[in-house]
Amino acid sequence: MVSFENLRKDSEILAYIESANNVLGQIGYTEHGMAHAVKTGEDASRILSSLGYDEHTCELARIAGLIHDIGNTVNRCDHAQSGAFLAFELLRARGFDYKDVIEITTAVGHHDEKTAAPVTPIAAALILADKSDVRTTRVRSRDTVYTDIHDRVNYAVFSSKLDVDREKRMIVLTLKIDTLVCPVMEYFEIFIERMVLCKKSAEFLKCDFELIINDTRLL
Repeated sequence: MVSFENLRKDSEILAYIESANNVLGQIGYTEHGMAHAVKTGEDASRILSSLGYDEHTCELARIAGLIHDIGNTVNRCDHAQSGAFLAFELLRARGFDYKDVIEITTAVGHHDEKTAAPVTPIAAALILADKSDVRTTRVRSRDTVYTDIHDRVNYAVFSSKLDVDREKRMIVLTLKIDTLVCPVMEYFEIFIERMVLCKKSAEFLKCDFELIINDTRLL
């Protein structure tokens, strides 16, 4: 099987990720390029590894995270489904076993909150990793911080940690938010649906999910 490290250097894969990120930039979305792709893949893999999943499953989760947003190059609408079809073609062309293709495309196709569901361990880990990636560096321009709530919320998050405790079966997202930039309620205004989905994904993995913002547990 072609590895995550091979794919992150693959010119065609990189072109899809770059194109998807450029499309989203044109319509006003935060960064969805290599930084987000790699972080999502690494976090999804780390979640499963921390919970005792085998190395092969963790590698598939890492790959799913890397390519999960490529469907945005087609359109933001239904990008998870578009991405799954693109991923199918890209992975099969690189000789992936059909069982691995199924695992990855299932996860990619179920990661967008409008249609998402933690239907497999990899899908659950991908959801948790993707939805927890909130950080200052995802904001493309400081000029939009005070006019766009999504940019404002991301810009306000100066510390973000996703921890997994295998013994306690606990997954915890800990955020530090600059409330001079964004009140905590604005985070919930745009991310409550995602946090509920994270809770469901953690439950699929037989874990509890906690959200802690500025040292206060909110979920």
